[in-house]
Amino acid sequence: QVQLVESGGGLVQAGGSLRLSCAASGRTFSSYAMGWFRQAPGKEREFVAAISRYGASTQYTDSLKGRFTISRDNAKNTVYLQMNSLKPEDTAVYFCAAGIRAVTGLRGYDYWGQGAQVTVSS
Repeated sequence: QVQLVESGGGLVQAGGSLRLSCAASGRTFSSYAMGWFRQAPGKEREFVAAISRYGASTQYTDSLKGRFTISRDNAKNTVYLQMNSLKPEDTAVYFCAAGIRAVTGLRGYDYWGQGAQVTVSS
């Protein structure tokens, strides 16, 4: 069992930056690949980024490459999402998730956090 808690969300102006954190507790953090997803109002949850268990490989949804960066610190049991050059369309609830492999599909993840709201004003 893994518990995930996101933090770092908030309100930011377009062009600004935020860093989300996701702290894990429970089973060994390095046993899991980690992913970030987001869900905007009225839309389905979508893949943002994923990172392998020790950070050797990462994946991003194409539209976010170059603006978002996923990283992890296994010593701190934490995964991060650095978001730069934010746009109003990035407004969503952001979720972290833990799974066996760093994949893009929601079903590949077994544990989910409660989410952190990110609002980007124009």
